Amino acid sequence: MSIKIKPSCLTGTVSAPPSKSMTHRYLITSALADGVSLLKNPLHSDDTVATVEGLRKLGINTSNEGCDWEIQGGKLTPPDSIINCNESGTTMRLLIGLCSLLDQPCTLSGAHSLIRRPNKPLLDALEQLGVQTQSNAGHPPITVTGKMMGGYADISGDISSQFISSILLAAPYAESPVELRITTKLESKPYVKMTLDAMRKSGIKAECSKSLEHLHVPNDRYSPLMTKIEGDWSSAAYMLAAGTLTGKVHVDNLDLASSQADKEIIRILDEMGAYIKINGKRVTTEKSKLNSLETDLSDCPDLFPIVACLCSVADGTSRFTGLSRLRIKESDRLAAMMEGLQKMGIEIDGDDDSVRITGGSPRKAVIDPHNDHRIAMSFAVLSHVAEGETTILNPECVSKSYPGFWDDLRKIGAKIR
Repeated sequence: MSIKIKPSCLTGTVSAPPSKSMTHRYLITSALADGVSLLKNPLHSDDTVATVEGLRKLGINTSNEGCDWEIQGGKLTPPDSIINCNESGTTMRLLIGLCSLLDQPCTLSGAHSLIRRPNKPLLDALEQLGVQTQSNAGHPPITVTGKMMGGYADISGDISSQFISSILLAAPYAESPVELRITTKLESKPYVKMTLDAMRKSGIKAECSKSLEHLHVPNDRYSPLMTKIEGDWSSAAYMLAAGTLTGKVHVDNLDLASSQADKEIIRILDEMGAYIKINGKRVTTEKSKLNSLETDLSDCPDLFPIVACLCSVADGTSRFTGLSRLRIKESDRLAAMMEGLQKMGIEIDGDDDSVRITGGSPRKAVIDPHNDHRIAMSFAVLSHVAEGETTILNPECVSKSYPGFWDDLRKIGAKIR
């Protein structure tokens, strides 16, 4: 399947979908809490549904209450078959932590794109905490046998912050308190802060150094909670970029006090000279003349595809660093972005950690997003200022994080067929 997009002016109002990252985290804390939790307005997407299905395999009863999820937590049981995490790296990593609390083997696997993603630092750290693991050199299928005993573990912080979040979320239920020491620069630090926020709201406060290099998690139990999931800054970035490139777009349901990493889109747009207005939980962007950008995206690498598209029409040459982990996302995002932008006539070059983009005039192209939601959404936005009609292959891949993306684009005037 493919869709075709004609250039057009996008104007109107959309509401940011619920946060994927916070939905995942509250699903885990709710699964461990004794009693019933209610997640109001969670994100229903391929990735979060994979987590729900994984929890059901672990004996956690989840049910729909309208658009909400009700979770009966407190008692994990070993799965009777392999837990299929589909294409969700977050699901895989957070459930590995959960499975480490059981004293019987749990095996996790997933789709082809998930098999290539690394997990060895997480498994190594769990083994330091008394957990037994088996894997294909850190790749799925992965078998975990607990129980997590607690104590001290060293873990690297420069491959995925999800490794650290996985241990933090499960650690209160270890046999003894857990001490984590981050042995390298911690990248995507805001994601660890999001985990600590979810734990705190669920009744457990971990102690941490200011730099998050040392973390201490006491033995405790989560409390059931009722919470509304905040809007997703990652998804909102596409609509804010759409307004910046083509017209005027209001995005509602955004919390400026959020700890989400991709709230950084506000700073980036401002630095590029975009018109941006904040009024409560509404953020508005308008068509703007953009300046080039030099920035380190190591704390918010998911923003790279859409910011690269913005820079492809900015004056001058933009430079990005902190991109090495993009090679091991749903696709090789560096390669996918270079391929797509070059097809559209934009000058881009780089290495494993950095990229340079010279702004120009994008032209129509056929874009293969390589089954990566963020690639598809980014080029869909850029298509609105390209010369001619752009084709996006496999558009359904956006259901991984933003199932309503195409409907929201149409709502603000996109000409899609």
